[in-house]
Amino acid sequence: MRWMRYYIERRRGVAAYQQIVEQTKRAVRAGVLKPGDRLPTAREVAETCAVNPNTTLKAYRELDRDGVVELRQGVGTFIAAGTDSGHEPAAESPLYAELARWIGQALGAGLVEEDVRDMVELALHADRTRRQAAAGGRDGGRG
Repeated sequence: MRWMRYYIERRRGVAAYQQIVEQTKRAVRAGVLKPGDRLPTAREVAETCAVNPNTTLKAYRELDRDGVVELRQGVGTFIAAGTDSGHEPAAESPLYAELARWIGQALGAGLVEEDVRDMVELALHADRTRRQAAAGGRDGGRG
């Protein structure tokens, strides 16, 4: 069984419960969390992240509605069956190692985590825009 640890970034401008939702979904997609893995209790998250336990419960309810987790009364919150990412865990991918090296270089060059995150978001946006433009060109601009 794997362990999930959440990191709440207060300056990010995203509600703490939403960060918990995002981090859980990201961990499932990356293969870090597998079906049957138990998530920390609301009390454990409250202690490690300095958030109200209700914040975690709100996130877990949203994850339950999305089918990512199963809430088992009196037992805990578990990654739902059928949520396996179906691909190699990110940490085992050569691309992950390359990205980790790049992040190390960026931080070593004086960038802060927020700058690195912004650069990745900008690159993703540029790639998405490029792919959308290419798709528009293939179908004559319909869509």
